[in-house]
Parts: sequence; structure tokens; C-alpha cells
Amino acid sequence: MQIARRPLIASAALALPACTAAPRPATLASSTRGPKCLPAVHVAPGRVIRTVAGLRPYRAQGFVVRAEPLGDKRLVHNYGHGGAGITLSWGTSRLAVDLGLPGHAGPVAVLGCGIVGLTTARLLQEAGRQVTLYAAQLPPHTTSNIAGGQWHPASLYDPDQVTPEWIAQFKAAMDYSWRRFQIMVGEEYGIRWVPTYFQLRDDPAGGDAGPDLSGTYETDPVILGPGEHPFPVRRVRRFSTMYAESGHLLRQLMRDVQIAGGRFVVRDFATPADILALPETLVFNCTGLGAGKLFGDAGIEPVRGQLAVLLPQAEVQYAFAGQMGYMFPRADGIVCGGTFEHGEWDTTPQPERIARILEKQRTFFSGFRCTA
Repeated sequence: MQIARRPLIASAALALPACTAAPRPATLASSTRGPKCLPAVHVAPGRVIRTVAGLRPYRAQGFVVRAEPLGDKRLVHNYGHGGAGITLSWGTSRLAVDLGLPGHAGPVAVLGCGIVGLTTARLLQEAGRQVTLYAAQLPPHTTSNIAGGQWHPASLYDPDQVTPEWIAQFKAAMDYSWRRFQIMVGEEYGIRWVPTYFQLRDDPAGGDAGPDLSGTYETDPVILGPGEHPFPVRRVRRFSTMYAESGHLLRQLMRDVQIAGGRFVVRDFATPADILALPETLVFNCTGLGAGKLFGDAGIEPVRGQLAVLLPQAEVQYAFAGQMGYMFPRADGIVCGGTFEHGEWDTTPQPERIARILEKQRTFFSGFRCTA
């Protein structure tokens, strides 16, 4: 099956200057400490507009970006992003394209049509290549469509199982992706900056909100103590980062691929032998969780994340993450989540898990010290 493409329009590649994000340590001194009062999220079962469960493609050893021969083809892997698929998409795709393209002439195949497949395809098109994306599912039926959309690595790797070489890849991917998303901010791609609050790890009442990127990929970071914020926790770190309206972003990237002459073919691949039947001699594997079965990668596993999406609240223009889980405000609803369920393959939302998410969030927001 093919999707009819739109008329071809010339697309110029966008060059991003090389740079390194300069560290900005969080400090108690800031010219913009933020409001002490914020509007609370209205959490109640009757306000839930949908529930979803998605499977993050987690590898304790981190994502895979490497090339290998496959018969007469060159195969470049780009998968295993855990809960950081949107965050790292442009960055690992840049690494993969730079690894695969030198010395190649002719059309290119991309396997997978989530965020990683789409960004890989766009970078290939910006390099002047004709691209066909092959996928069993197209948006809106991909794991990427379910993603909360926060720019921040989550559920990505085990620090004890990654190598220095992988860390170098990780840092390079983060740097490119951070800069690439910045030039996409706006209504066209559904990306915006949002003030974000993380409950600190050393808070006696708190949990672990994820890896500490303080000052490196956080804008205007500041530590807020008691009396400086409305949350029912002791200390938080406030900063700004980017958020993507996941479904909107994927639709726009599909549009860009089509405008640049790309094709979408609905096709499943059961074994590597199926890939050998493709006409393209350069193939990028962006199949996410499916790469485990397709290529025998026993290191990849699903980490299920469940979400309850509440009615939108236009006045809520901040995000929070901590012991209560996380809350991201989007135009299509308030995203409430916080589950990381290793080894779970079922994509059916579990009512008891959803109820637990809602109760944690209801308790948290009912404990606000003040509201705007």
C-alpha cells in the first residue's frame, strides 16, 4: 500500500552550526524566579478524555547506532531510544545518516515510521536522497504518537552498562537534537517552551525525576525552596525546556517527507531476508521495539508507560515531575503519567494503574499552598 504523495516542492537543507551547550549551574540567585502561585490542575475521573498505554523500546546498554552489511546491502541501525525517542530523534538520526551516506549513491530505504524513522528520512532528503519509508504502522498508530513529548531523556539506559564510546554518541545526539528542535518551535510543528518543575532528588519527601541535566540542556535553571513555589514538596528545580504536541509533530513531518518526494509503503518485515528483497541498497533500521525480534537483539525490552489525559486547561502553562509522576500541559489535554513497567507487552490501559495515577495527581494538586 502506498500513500499518494503531494506535488514535489524543492526543499533546501538546513545547516546548523556546530556548538556545545554551555553549562549553567542551577543557583539560588536568578532574575526570574517565577511565580509563587500557579493554577492547579483539576484532576477527577470525570475529566479524563482518554487513556493510553505505550511501549518504550528500552535497552540497558543504550540506543543502537551502527552499520553492518546485510547481503548486498548496507544496514544502518537507529533504535532503542527508551522513553527519549522524541528527545533524541534528530540527534541519533544525524549520527546514523552521517554513518550510512558516505560513498552511497541512489535511493534509500527507512524501516519504521515513528519519530526516529521520520527524522532519519528528512535528513536523508536534506542530503538530496530519494527516500521510501516502509512500516507496518503509520501515524497516528505508532508508539511515538502516544509520547508525552517532553524534551528530556527518560527511561533510556543503565549507567552501569554503557561504554564511554556510547556516552560520546549520546552527548553528540543530545547536542544536535537540542539545537534542531529549537528552530522548529512554533505552531507549525507544535513545539513550545514550557516552564518545568522537577522535585529534587534530595527532597526528603521526594523521588527521582530522572537524570539531572541541570544547566546543560535546561534554560534559566533555579532552585526554589519552601515559600518560593506552591507545590506540596520541599524543594524543586525550575527551568524551561521544549515540549512537542506529538501527533501534530508527526503529521507535519509526514507532510514534509511527502512534499520532498518521499513515499510511504505499508509493509511488515518478519525476517532480515524480507529486507533483502527491497530495491534499495542502503537501509536504515528505525523499527524501535520491533528490532529485537527482527534482528535478534535480546537486550531490548518494552517499558510500558500509561497515561490519563484530562480535559485541556488553557491556564495551566507549566509542567511538573516528581514523586507524584508527571504532568505535561498540551493543547489536546493535560497529560498525566509516571509508570515505567519493565517487560510488559500489553498495550491495553490498566484501570487500576490509571486510577493510581489519577489519585497521586489529585492528592498532589489538592495540596497546593496557593493558586493563581
